[in-house]
Amino acid sequence: MRSTKSRRSGVKTGTMTMGARVFADTNIVLRAFHDDLTEHERVRALFDRLIAEDAQIYINRQVIREYLVQATHPRTFVEPLPIESLTQHLRQIMRICTVLDETERVTEQLITLISEHPTRGKQIHDANIVATMLVYEIDTLLTLNVDDLKRFGDKIRIVSLEEGTS
Repeated sequence: MRSTKSRRSGVKTGTMTMGARVFADTNIVLRAFHDDLTEHERVRALFDRLIAEDAQIYINRQVIREYLVQATHPRTFVEPLPIESLTQHLRQIMRICTVLDETERVTEQLITLISEHPTRGKQIHDANIVATMLVYEIDTLLTLNVDDLKRFGDKIRIVSLEEGTS
């Protein structure tokens, strides 16, 4: 697992930075590892480029849970993935991405965020991702759900697939 302590500065390449620290939303992780989902090729190319540029890609335990929910849901896959395949994908994801723990500090940051930014229902999941990012000093989020997260644009940089692949 990569250290979460190092801060890297780097050389700008397109809209991403050499050696960047980025958090990958569940929708990005899911598409990076499943070739039968829309946008797989573009997301996988982005992941491969980030790895080649020595970027650190982060997820939290929430992303792991959301990944498991989506990968076993019939709306995502007509035939849900067999557990053996699913666990194999998940182990590969955890080798590529640093998994961040949701600590007491993350919970405190979540409480602060939802106080500052009106947030309800499923939007709490998005706020928890942002809280995790803030605690671990990760300022860039890769997501396909820009509209869901733009309320936090004063706290983090939100990069859509279009921006990340330019």
